[in-house]
Amino acid sequence: QEGRCPAILRQTLTGYLSWQERNRVTVRQTIGSPRIAPQWVAALMAAGATVSVEGDPAQEFPLAEWQPKKGRIAALHVPLGDVRLGEAHVGRTPADEPIVAAIAGVEMDGDRVAAARLFLTGVGPAPIWTAQAADRLRGRPLDETSIQAVAAAVEQEVAPQGDFRGSAEYRRAMAGVLTRRALLACLPQEVRA
Repeated sequence: QEGRCPAILRQTLTGYLSWQERNRVTVRQTIGSPRIAPQWVAALMAAGATVSVEGDPAQEFPLAEWQPKKGRIAALHVPLGDVRLGEAHVGRTPADEPIVAAIAGVEMDGDRVAAARLFLTGVGPAPIWTAQAADRLRGRPLDETSIQAVAAAVEQEVAPQGDFRGSAEYRRAMAGVLTRRALLACLPQEVRA
């Protein structure tokens, strides 16, 4: 409900999850079992969210690095800074859970990428795939050429498994297309026009 909350966090949480499901599970359960809301957890990771775990002293980890063995989550921290977020997904219908989704978070230093995080769902054995190809953006301008190079690298990197909603080949192709769209959404509005 926070006005400064990135729209992508609201969209990925409310997109296909019913209000009953959202009220039934806790944030701790959702993070601990990302199959419940993988796009939302991926969006939190792309935003650079961190978690504090119980203990003396309490420790803080990037959400993308947290594992249950590191401790029980006491708090979730979502930075509301200058992270540019982009999301793209494909599903059978707009109300369905996405078959494949890509969520990107980009932090700029002037006209160069200072940090990039890219997470995909529906392209591997785990509910959320961390794309290492996003590291290729660091230190480079965020432009069509670098975005296309990352999208092509993601297609090679993912390890999708096909099912009744999409073959492995389809999911691999969509990983590249959706990565490109998510990163393009991170461009400033005047550049996208």
